[in-house]
Amino acid sequence: MDEPVIVVSRRWPAPVEEELTRRFRHVRLNTDDVPLGADRLRAALEQADVVLPTVSDRLPAELFEGELRTRFLGNFGVGYNHIDTAAAAKAGIVVTNTPRVLTDTTADTAMTLLLMIARRAGEGEREVRGGRWTGWRPTHMMGADVTGKTLGIVGMGRIGVAVARRGHFGFGMPVVFYDPADFEPDHGIPGARRVGTLAEVLAVADFVSLHMPGGAENTHLIDAAALATMKPTAFLVNSARGDVIDSAALIEALRSRTIAGAGLDVYEGEPEIPQGLVELDNAVLLPHLGSATLETRTAMGMLVLDNLQDFLAGRDPSCRVA
Repeated sequence: MDEPVIVVSRRWPAPVEEELTRRFRHVRLNTDDVPLGADRLRAALEQADVVLPTVSDRLPAELFEGELRTRFLGNFGVGYNHIDTAAAAKAGIVVTNTPRVLTDTTADTAMTLLLMIARRAGEGEREVRGGRWTGWRPTHMMGADVTGKTLGIVGMGRIGVAVARRGHFGFGMPVVFYDPADFEPDHGIPGARRVGTLAEVLAVADFVSLHMPGGAENTHLIDAAALATMKPTAFLVNSARGDVIDSAALIEALRSRTIAGAGLDVYEGEPEIPQGLVELDNAVLLPHLGSATLETRTAMGMLVLDNLQDFLAGRDPSCRVA
């Protein structure tokens, strides 16, 4: 493919955009950083050889119907359930993602959520900024200890392992985990215990951290029945995908104190967030910051370019998912 036409769906870190335009002549950057939407994404698939979407771009099967010019989709993000990869493959399009480079940063975000919800940090900051703090007192805004509590991991892939290691080696947390995949994670955590069902993790953990891919059988994996299995003193953390949790069920569980609290970085239908969640003090809400550091987002973009370069050179990209 000589001099490919490349469409980038959102703004990328400046070093990556500079490298992209240095390597290729025909690059269409999204300088306004406004989502393209279905019509403009379809137009990109028809007019460009390469489309570089992000995890906020929806690419369902119908976008891949008919005649398309695109032959490479380089997804900026590790999750790709927003892309119908089967339809893309049927249309002759190679799809890649960006694993590995965001593991530690996303694990840090999960631990941030865990600590914030346990120690009521969001509530505390709102009180201070709102001028409502009246000074130290013994019963003021008491939260929950983290050190020594049981950490439950749902999905023991790279990020799940990284969170488990932070919890165990940083805070002395015993680790219990569930993963339906038939593999033995190399976690290096003494005493970490694998269980055979999701319910077993939910029943014993003081903190449950979700690291499952979204979509398919994981949609609403955490529903009303799952939440009822958790301890009333337990906290739920989600830095994976929003659709893993049934939002309505979570709101009800938080209101009724079925669980003590939740820390969320991702949501069903984001950027829209249910008002019921916004109104709850026992929910910490972040705007999908999982991998949001300059170093990591730059590394993600460079990995997309590496995979694109492999594809253009006739090599199989290292991060190919379809």
